[in-house]
Amino acid sequence: MSTTQGLKVKLFIEGEFVESQTTQYIPVTNPATQEVIAEAPCATDAEVERAIAHAKKTFETWRDTPVPERARVMMRYQALLKEHHDELATILAKETGKTFEDAKGDVWRGIEVVEQAANIPALMMGETAENVARGIDTYSYIQPLGVCTGITPFNFPAMIPLWMFPMAIACGNTFVLKPSEQDPLTPMRLAELFEEAGAPKGVLQVIHGSKAQVDILLKHQDIKAISFVGSVPVGQYIYRTGTEHLKRVQAFAGAKNHSVIMPDANKQMVINNLVGASVGAAGQRCMAISVAVFVGQSKEWIPELASELAKVKPGAWDDPKAAYGPLISPQAKQRVLDMIQKGKEEGAECLVDGTNCEVDGFPNGNWVGPTFFSKVTKEMSIYQQEIFGPVLCAVEVDTLEEALELVNSNPFGNGTSIFTTNGAAARKYQHEVEVGQVGINIPIPVPLPFFSFTGWKNSFFGDLHAYGKQAIRFYSETKTITARWPETDIDTGPNMTIKLQ
Repeated sequence: MSTTQGLKVKLFIEGEFVESQTTQYIPVTNPATQEVIAEAPCATDAEVERAIAHAKKTFETWRDTPVPERARVMMRYQALLKEHHDELATILAKETGKTFEDAKGDVWRGIEVVEQAANIPALMMGETAENVARGIDTYSYIQPLGVCTGITPFNFPAMIPLWMFPMAIACGNTFVLKPSEQDPLTPMRLAELFEEAGAPKGVLQVIHGSKAQVDILLKHQDIKAISFVGSVPVGQYIYRTGTEHLKRVQAFAGAKNHSVIMPDANKQMVINNLVGASVGAAGQRCMAISVAVFVGQSKEWIPELASELAKVKPGAWDDPKAAYGPLISPQAKQRVLDMIQKGKEEGAECLVDGTNCEVDGFPNGNWVGPTFFSKVTKEMSIYQQEIFGPVLCAVEVDTLEEALELVNSNPFGNGTSIFTTNGAAARKYQHEVEVGQVGINIPIPVPLPFFSFTGWKNSFFGDLHAYGKQAIRFYSETKTITARWPETDIDTGPNMTIKLQ
């Protein structure tokens, strides 16, 4: 793996893996040990410009590549990703701290999107109508935009890049990827395999860096569309800056996902699902359940849930007994610890406290144990803010109507779920809740790639969402043709009929 050997991560420009000429590097650390495993370059302005310019030049030929040929690249790519699945998961686990099983899930969910990209011929079909007026037909074509870019977060370094560049490139665009500087090794391996799959040189470029490099992408006149996943403040900045410079933008941001627990629900199912959905991946996912809303008598299950959460232990990526790994950085850990302390100070009851978590053999890891608060109110910081750690808040209400009012008044709208055996309650909740993705007896309702990832409110800034049919629309433009071919223009040619005298 040429791009991940040694200390300095390379750029991928003009179809070549090249070492940056920068003097600025960002350390990539193992979250379980703080060992520096690589250094990510802050690409120079000239390198970013070169990547964009070559992507623009490549677009001139890639856009005219037959759609079935583009699909075959994606077919070969998904086969290679499956072949290297465990290898990718190992790289991912070492740089993010995720457990091996969690890392495999990260890779697999990305592969599913590539499989959808391989179906691009059917997805790129336009529409037709004959005789919209006398002798006039109208039909539409789906055509690519040009150079697109993706800015991806640390928490899913395989899945989220694969949300973006395969769909964009399958549509006929070229793509500049700026992955997280905290875990760039997985995206670089994805780029290697994409090249191995036969993708033409230049359809994908990868540059590294931080805000300075992102700003070039946001403002560059040759970038047509921007995809982003990250925090709310950065998402708002990306959206405002990109649209100010007349770009098409989709910015996926933070969340505060509620799970509503009805008293008629299956208690053991609820407890098992809440444990995994709240602290899995160390809570570092925008679809984590961070608020459990106990309706009526279901609040009696809170002590049992606390007991089960207390049994969960984090650990190293290759520990098969570990439920989840460390937080990505010491700064992320400190922020979560500060939020836990604030929850205590504001009057929430801390039933499970993970602030002094230790893991044998890894004294320097960014560990935070499962943490569970009860007696949480809407006014508390731990309710209002996304904690992005293994912390679950319990809120108690009397009725489903109160639960709906609570969820709908929250500024986020990424995901929610309801646990119940009552179909009418489930129907009412799914219809009235103001959240984009709803699970019924499913804790984390992330849709498969033939649907779209549809966060609402402050969880998403833009109009068209990731993957599914909406991704095709985001990465393409519709051209409508209205045509008339008068029959009087038909040239019948010479008359060869033999006429009788």
